[in-house]
Amino acid sequence: MTAALQFDAIVLGAGAAGLMCALTAGQRGRRVLLLDHADKVGAKILISGGGRCNFTNLDVRPDRFLSNNPHFAKSALARYTQHDFIALVERHGIAYHEKTLGQLFCDGSARQIVALLLAECERGAVDVRTGHAITAIEKPDQFRVTTSGGAFTAPNLVLATGGPAIPKMGATGFAYDVARQFGLAVIPPRPALVPLTAADALLDVCRPLAGVALDTIASCGNAQFREAMLFTHRGVSGPAILQISSYWQRCESLTLDLAPGLDLAALLKDRKQSRPKIELHTALGEVMPARAAQAFAAMLNSAGTVGTLSDKAIDGIAATLHAWRIAPSGTEGFAKAEVTAGGIDTAALSSKSMAARSVPGLYCIGEAVDVTGWLGGYNFQWAWSSGWCAGMSL
Repeated sequence: MTAALQFDAIVLGAGAAGLMCALTAGQRGRRVLLLDHADKVGAKILISGGGRCNFTNLDVRPDRFLSNNPHFAKSALARYTQHDFIALVERHGIAYHEKTLGQLFCDGSARQIVALLLAECERGAVDVRTGHAITAIEKPDQFRVTTSGGAFTAPNLVLATGGPAIPKMGATGFAYDVARQFGLAVIPPRPALVPLTAADALLDVCRPLAGVALDTIASCGNAQFREAMLFTHRGVSGPAILQISSYWQRCESLTLDLAPGLDLAALLKDRKQSRPKIELHTALGEVMPARAAQAFAAMLNSAGTVGTLSDKAIDGIAATLHAWRIAPSGTEGFAKAEVTAGGIDTAALSSKSMAARSVPGLYCIGEAVDVTGWLGGYNFQWAWSSGWCAGMSL
């Protein structure tokens, strides 16, 4: 066995969580090695937010995260808050703005966030090594990580390699394999914040409307989101759909309010009196894009003018468009998912330190863990918070 370089901690994965963990531990005087199989650090950071990185949200709350244990994220989110990361961004002179719903983006480029994290790693003397494919992990007494670039040992090992979402960026389920190797359970991973696909009659509605967006309230069970919905050639997408997809399970239906905040029945009855000769699609075109209005008028099989509709028929049309029930056939999978739901079971971890209770020195952070945030900077905040907590415990 070749001689291995010794560190206090080895962090696997140079994404948001791994970088935060490494810089935090490094600045506490720990000798930290940060390893990644990719050639560059922060690959997902660089593509996030259209290249501007939606790095956190002003309104981070634990109830905006999904997990088998909804209480698990509370400690980390309270110990390192969105305001702490915002202060770090401001210290580095990075200009940012709120887009909508508390979402914070760089005015410039996501590269600024990566540069910030690397600068902080340098301040903590973190040894950052990219292009290192891991070939084996063992723990005879301490952790030994063998890579394509050599072997390394440390009493502490941090799993920060994320989940399988966006495989074209090199994402895999590696963290789950290592977790299982050491006896930790894994909640079955699934795509989250992902477009939904349609089949049969629903696809016949969606395909001709590809590219059309409209204000929508998407509901599934007790979850509800009001944002834009986008029709695609394969089904539905847009922020409202991405949000609700994290709560959706196969074979369930979704309810879509296509005219939120409006009394559609009252509007149509008014047009029946004031403009009786207009067709239904013309009246609907006042509250939604023309192509959508035409498609839904056709779907409702409503021929003739608004003036010929009975009040009962108008009530039925309004009820359908305020609560259009659809049954997606599936999702577009990990290839189009922004994040992964499920992951390393939090029951095995300390909510304060992210340490595995049954494996001394093993930590699990970020997307690899069964904690998934809403769209809008929440998953980055989980990365910062969980990474900081582990870094403070190493």
